[in-house]
Amino acid sequence: MTAPIRVFLVDDQQMVRAGFRMLVESQDDMVVVGEAGDGGQALERLAVTAADVVLMDVRMPRLDGVEATRRLLAVPGAPRVIVLTTFDLDEHAFAAIRAGASAFLLKDAAPPDLLGAIRSVVAGDAVVAPSTTRRLLDHFAALPDPGVPAVADARVELLTEREVEVLTLIARGRTNTEIAVELVVAETTVKTHVGRILAKTGSRDRVQLVVLGYQSGLVAP
Repeated sequence: MTAPIRVFLVDDQQMVRAGFRMLVESQDDMVVVGEAGDGGQALERLAVTAADVVLMDVRMPRLDGVEATRRLLAVPGAPRVIVLTTFDLDEHAFAAIRAGASAFLLKDAAPPDLLGAIRSVVAGDAVVAPSTTRRLLDHFAALPDPGVPAVADARVELLTEREVEVLTLIARGRTNTEIAVELVVAETTVKTHVGRILAKTGSRDRVQLVVLGYQSGLVAP
């Protein structure tokens, strides 16, 4: 049997964590392995708790989800992070995605959407399709990031001309199927290109490729 997906919950509201716990543990292929009430506590507990996915609130006292995500993902073998927020357009959520989070969802997302996001990020697909994520990227991608110089990204120079085309379409929110149609190639070919782009750029998933597309100037908001 396949091992269940290990989920860790981070939110400063105990009732919210309880709701997520009930939802996650209602699934045969998932288990909650721990929880924390703020980012600092999360880092301490995740240092001794193996997890596959972290559901991370971005607005918390003491240490918020953005800094917690940045520190967590700086460690090799870190779990994937799904950012949860109450606000549709949340600059903190985008900062967390820049820090390496794999997905962005509203806290009032339908249960199937949240469960689907957990399974997707574990599979390495990430969650970029929801319109909320696209609007978030469009709204904040033009803002200067003090940690990233406003110059061409050297990682893009490692890509072939075709891979740059695929990266550009990913940054525009296209699915593999849509990219295949636009470039008149097989979907399996697109998947191969995506895999190579992830490897060459050192990106964790498609969300990071979207951010790279904006930051490198391939796509303008």
